[in-house]
Amino acid sequence: MLDGRVRVNGELIAELGTRIVPGRDTVQVDDDVLELTALRWIAFHKPTGVLTTRKDPHGGLTVYDVLPEECSALRYVGRLDRESEGLLILTNDGDVAHGIQHPSRQVERVYRVVVTGTLAQSKCAVLLRGVQLEDGVARVNSVDVLKKEEFKTTIEVVLTEGRKREVRRMMNAIGHGVLRLVRIRFGPVKLGELPVGEWRGLAESEKQALRTLSESGKR
Repeated sequence: MLDGRVRVNGELIAELGTRIVPGRDTVQVDDDVLELTALRWIAFHKPTGVLTTRKDPHGGLTVYDVLPEECSALRYVGRLDRESEGLLILTNDGDVAHGIQHPSRQVERVYRVVVTGTLAQSKCAVLLRGVQLEDGVARVNSVDVLKKEEFKTTIEVVLTEGRKREVRRMMNAIGHGVLRLVRIRFGPVKLGELPVGEWRGLAESEKQALRTLSESGKR
């Protein structure tokens, strides 16, 4: 660029860090037109028993084994552990993906969780105040009890952190095992009625909302 060899839409560009939009802008180096990869975002309903990783050294199934080959170049945004299911976002837009995962953005993750036993209101208060874990205090932004049964309770929790197995560790710390954990929302993107093991492309409104989050930190 500093040598004056790069053009965007026919205009000579010498400023480092100039942004372009794949599919709209044409980039040339000397007389060669560069083929730019279009930015892509998908929502995937990760099944249980599937790892959020590129390759499992122990031979287990990964999300890339379940997704079609056309999604192999996408990177996951955050993780879900093997036993958990629900919404997993994948993209090749590294800048926005990094932005929405940064702790300062406080992007909400919403989980539907089934725990053992009856979850008392006093335990909900503990989750809101904060639970001491081995990597520091963790707390939920909100917790709602959706259903109480004889031996289990269904709750919905909202967090703005993405620590490893955070929800499971918090529930274990207050004396409740996790029977099922489903992520139903990540920021503005909802799981909705997407079947287990299926995926969809994000709507333009969802992608724009994620871009805004990555820049401003608004939920």
